[in-house]
Amino acid sequence: MTEKKTLPPAILAHIAQALNLPLRGLCAVIELLNDGGTVPFIARYRKEATGNLDEVQIRAIEEKLNYFSELEERRETILASIGEQGKLSDELTTRIETVLDRNELEDLYLPYKPKRRTKATIAREKGLEPLAAYLWAQQPAAEPLHALVAALVNAELGVSTAEEALEGARHIVAEWISENADLRKALRQLAFNEGVVVSRRNADAVDEQEKFKMYYEYREPAKTIPSHRMLAIRRGESENVLYFLIEIEKECAIALLREQVLLESGDWTPQLELAIDDAWKRLLNTSVQGEIRLELKRRSDTEAIQVFRDNLYHLLLAPPAGTISVLGIDPGLRTGCKVAVVDETGKLLAHDVLYLHTSKHGNAEATPKLKAMLRLHNVRAIAIGNGTASRETDAFVREFLLDKGNADIYSVTVSEAGASVYSASDVARQEFPDLDLTVRGAISIARRLQDPLSELVKVDPKSIGVGQYQHDVDQRQLTESLESVVESCVNRVGVDLNTASWTLLRHVAGITERTALSIVSHRNQHGTFRARMQVLDVPGIGPKIFEQAAGFLRIRNGDNPLDMTAVHPESYPLVEQIAQSLETSVEEIIREPKMLEKVDRSRLSAGAFTLDDILAELRKPGRDPRDKFVAPSFDEDVRMIEDVQAGMVLEGVVTNVTKFGAFVDIGVHQDGLVHISELSNRFIKDPSEAVRTGQIVKVKVLSVDTKAKRIGLSIKALSASRALKKQVLPPPATLDDKLAALSMKWRTRS
Repeated sequence: MTEKKTLPPAILAHIAQALNLPLRGLCAVIELLNDGGTVPFIARYRKEATGNLDEVQIRAIEEKLNYFSELEERRETILASIGEQGKLSDELTTRIETVLDRNELEDLYLPYKPKRRTKATIAREKGLEPLAAYLWAQQPAAEPLHALVAALVNAELGVSTAEEALEGARHIVAEWISENADLRKALRQLAFNEGVVVSRRNADAVDEQEKFKMYYEYREPAKTIPSHRMLAIRRGESENVLYFLIEIEKECAIALLREQVLLESGDWTPQLELAIDDAWKRLLNTSVQGEIRLELKRRSDTEAIQVFRDNLYHLLLAPPAGTISVLGIDPGLRTGCKVAVVDETGKLLAHDVLYLHTSKHGNAEATPKLKAMLRLHNVRAIAIGNGTASRETDAFVREFLLDKGNADIYSVTVSEAGASVYSASDVARQEFPDLDLTVRGAISIARRLQDPLSELVKVDPKSIGVGQYQHDVDQRQLTESLESVVESCVNRVGVDLNTASWTLLRHVAGITERTALSIVSHRNQHGTFRARMQVLDVPGIGPKIFEQAAGFLRIRNGDNPLDMTAVHPESYPLVEQIAQSLETSVEEIIREPKMLEKVDRSRLSAGAFTLDDILAELRKPGRDPRDKFVAPSFDEDVRMIEDVQAGMVLEGVVTNVTKFGAFVDIGVHQDGLVHISELSNRFIKDPSEAVRTGQIVKVKVLSVDTKAKRIGLSIKALSASRALKKQVLPPPATLDDKLAALSMKWRTRS
């Protein structure tokens, strides 16, 4: 059961305002989450309660709930700590209880936080705190400052001169300044608004490929620096090529502090000015820089993870080729091409090795093998991994199919990113304990064509290669975020209860890895499921798990036709009510969805959102939300980067979308880059507005650098040329044309 998290009304109101959501829907989501509800279930089957909040909004609520729950725990710890010290005033309690920002909460705690021995601590031990208090209060005393100082000179305590006394007092004041929550907040804001990220090359840096050349002497405002540049600078620092700092104008910072600290003019003013300078130079500058660096990292991590999320989402929801037998090829040069054939369900039928590129007679020897495998196993498609020797292998396969007249078999290049990780994983060893790693890779390539989602869930998302500086961001945040994407995709598509692997089932709402293994074990022992309700017979699955998971599990050709749809079993009585109102059966509605046009919604006892979803599902029962599969077509004459020439127009597949552009596979083992400025004729802030991972696009080659292996591409150039063609005016109409048009108009009227 999920640990229940309750928050004060003020925080709930703050979250609702921050996310621009109705408070009622927010409270409903929190209650459902606390009751053990999963995000996909709440988004799909509790729309009436939430007011039709979508999955993105619900996940945002979940993130805020976790953030403020942690904040509340920290708040309680801080209040207890200060209380134990006997320093918890009513004013301080109110400020701590009402603060909503983690940094501001820590600022309030800073003066009471146990700390190491500082210059201020030593000054207090020398009895100089009363002098510091006088300077800080800025109120005239009966005695002048020099008299107060003279009274504190005590050689036994280590205060030999008046200057030493003043210096010690300034150290205490400097610490007070550095621990003032309001001042720290103002300085952070100043640093964000006016600070500049400055990166430079280390004197002894080794950067052979000059990956970080543009950052050797680089400046950009902290407020506007994009995540990918910030991450690149941090990567350069971690590789000891660069170092960077947040440059803050000392004059601006000092002016801000003086404005806040100096209240009245008097003999204390020069001492306070010195204390302010000392506080900034010795305590605040480094501290604020560290906080800004951390905040910039958080910001860039969040943006980079969002890019990764979007790419992974589109990759997982790539169109499946469907339930067809596929021959997968993991290309290789010296070790040969590993080949595996899988049937419509992904079951391995055969495997072999084709030595296409190791000898002059390789193709001749491989041809009969390939021909026999295609015929014997009724292969409908060939999937070729896009690694080493991919284009050469693809050329052989296409020539073979053309020569043998296999027009009904098509060949597709498939991304093999992460296939090697899967091949060596525990999951692969459990599936194929007696097979070589490379054969497992060929099987994975074949299955990826059949159903990318079912196969890619077996691979750690971080190994799929659609991220941006993925190893530099917060790994815990990245893992949690990507897992939520996988969960979202799996539940959006739905899972066939009788064919799904446990690796796919474990991502269904409410189902854990242990439960998924139990389902597969029960299926192996008792045969296929005939109805959703039979899932309750699986050990470990109770009513709550069933409630969360049932709507996302599909049973084809089962006892109840609704089991193959996204209609939740709790709504089956409503569907029966619909059938009765139409004087027909549920089975007949499934066969003839047009009957639903006669439904009288006013006679049905259901909320509008629920009813809309059910009717939409019944109109297209069991539909797959993914697009129709279309295979990309690479140019046969372009196989290596040396074949690419500026001005060419090629077809390719978007493999990765970043904040600065999109990478496109044009079939030459080196992805080309479409910079954000070349994606669209209209202004776009983010490349994801124009393209998505897995999308087939046409591009124009702008530049090729074979040495650096860089290809510059443009989508905008093609759309611009098409626009020009559209603007070409037709030739002026002749008198005969006009007469013919008038004649046609007259006949139409008649």
